[in-house]
Amino acid sequence: MDIQLEKKKGIQKKHLPYIAGGLVLVIALAWLIFGNHSSKFNVEKNKVMMQAATTGEFNDYIRVNGQVQPINTIQLSAIEGGMVAEKVVEEGSMVSKGEVIIRLTNPMLSLNILDSEAQLAEKQNFLRNTQVTMEQERLSLRKEKLQLDLDIERKKRKYEQYKNLYNEKLTSREEYLQAKEDYEFAVKGSELVIERQRQDSIFRGIQVEQMEESLNNIRKNLVLVRQRIDNLEVKSPVDGQLGLLDVEIGQSIASGSRIGQISVLSDYKIEALIDEHYIDRVKNGLAATFERQDKTYNLIVRKVYPEVRDKQFKTDFTFEGERPDNIRSGQTYYINLQLGQPVEAVLIPRGAFYQNTGGQWIFVVTQDEKKAVRRNIRIGRQNPLYYEVLSGLEPGEKVVTSSYDNYGDAEELIFK
Repeated sequence: MDIQLEKKKGIQKKHLPYIAGGLVLVIALAWLIFGNHSSKFNVEKNKVMMQAATTGEFNDYIRVNGQVQPINTIQLSAIEGGMVAEKVVEEGSMVSKGEVIIRLTNPMLSLNILDSEAQLAEKQNFLRNTQVTMEQERLSLRKEKLQLDLDIERKKRKYEQYKNLYNEKLTSREEYLQAKEDYEFAVKGSELVIERQRQDSIFRGIQVEQMEESLNNIRKNLVLVRQRIDNLEVKSPVDGQLGLLDVEIGQSIASGSRIGQISVLSDYKIEALIDEHYIDRVKNGLAATFERQDKTYNLIVRKVYPEVRDKQFKTDFTFEGERPDNIRSGQTYYINLQLGQPVEAVLIPRGAFYQNTGGQWIFVVTQDEKKAVRRNIRIGRQNPLYYEVLSGLEPGEKVVTSSYDNYGDAEELIFK
């Protein structure tokens, strides 16, 4: 018969793997729920820069590099084309208004002058001949008028004589009527001559006026052509310094070509290139300063150029008050441009951390300075020295301001 085996009670050997797996699962769940999962990064304490947040006056300004330039630059162009015959003044020389800088030659202009002079002489001769002809015609009409007046007087006397004779029945009616008709015909002929004289006078006046106008135009054209000869001498339009003269002897210069520039040295300005980030904040009239030889000089924004090139825009500054001694074109000054009024704020010194965080978070050092913990903050404006902290930090708290390039996604820095 079969023997019934008694079942063993308690934990058997075969249960051990299941119990161990359950313990591991419980420990894992506990770690996930209650454990500290923040990643940590060990760093040598002497290799990080720690600085404290402070409360102070935030001065809203930026620092830009500016270059001294003349207050005005005049472009020098050739009004008339030609070949360079002589360079009277060299680059860098001081010039006065009206001083000749270069001389050009243009033989075609001389031919144009001769042609204009020939046309003027021809028109003048034609006008004189016309005037002589008109004067002769006028005298001829006057003579004809005198002859008609004489003829009218004679026929008038004859008509009156025949009229009296006819009234006295001493002549025939036919002879009387013939004398009357001859007289009336002579009067009407005289009226026609008078009208002809009047029309001829009007016509002659119009013709002479037109010819005079034509002559005046030719004279003006001759003057302009002669002025073109004068324009072959390129002269300085202002007092200043000849900064550039890009011509050589024998070079052909087209009309209107730029050949150089003149710097007006009555005053100076400073040109600066500013990051496009500030283009909405930089306005005409903003104040700026720079230091030179332990002295502060004042500037003001004169002009903001709207065009952005290579992520920068150009701005002109002019001096307010005193200028530095021995100022020269091309000198570089480091300008502090004031963008707003100073305000009280929480400040942290500028550092390389901003390139990694964009000012959205920072590592805050614990009081025992054994570690630094990542914390979200909000940074507002910045100047060359400080960031303005809007939230997330209290005055006196220390932060890591050096670069975060090697920290990856670490939540804590452990100082060794």
